[in-house]
Amino acid sequence: MKINSYIQGYNQAQTIEDQKICNTLAHEISNGLPEADNKIWHAHPVWFLKKNPIVGYSKQKKGIRLMFWSGADFDEDDLSERGNKFKDASIFFTSVEQINTEDLERWLQKSRDIQWDYKNLVKRKGVLERLK
Repeated sequence: MKINSYIQGYNQAQTIEDQKICNTLAHEISNGLPEADNKIWHAHPVWFLKKNPIVGYSKQKKGIRLMFWSGADFDEDDLSERGNKFKDASIFFTSVEQINTEDLERWLQKSRDIQWDYKNLVKRKGVLERLK
């Protein structure tokens, strides 16, 4: 899967270390979810399966945040940063060496298998339903 040029631009706008993290994440996500579309969404890179957001990353004070929209249901201790309102879970990276590609590959597989329907969240007035 080709990485969107806007995502490449996002990555290039980061510090050198953050560029390494972002480029690694973009490469691994695109390889792990080759059927996913990717674009800049709400100002950061996001991958979608059938228009449903699956995984993305963003620069935050704590580092580069890798977020899985349905990650709270993955049963993965390292995805410890949980959202309060939805089913998301995250991990932060401050160096490329912290990225465990085996973990990331497993999380990407789970992101394909475990999905909540964010695409229709507005239509359902904020009620999330699990996709099968």
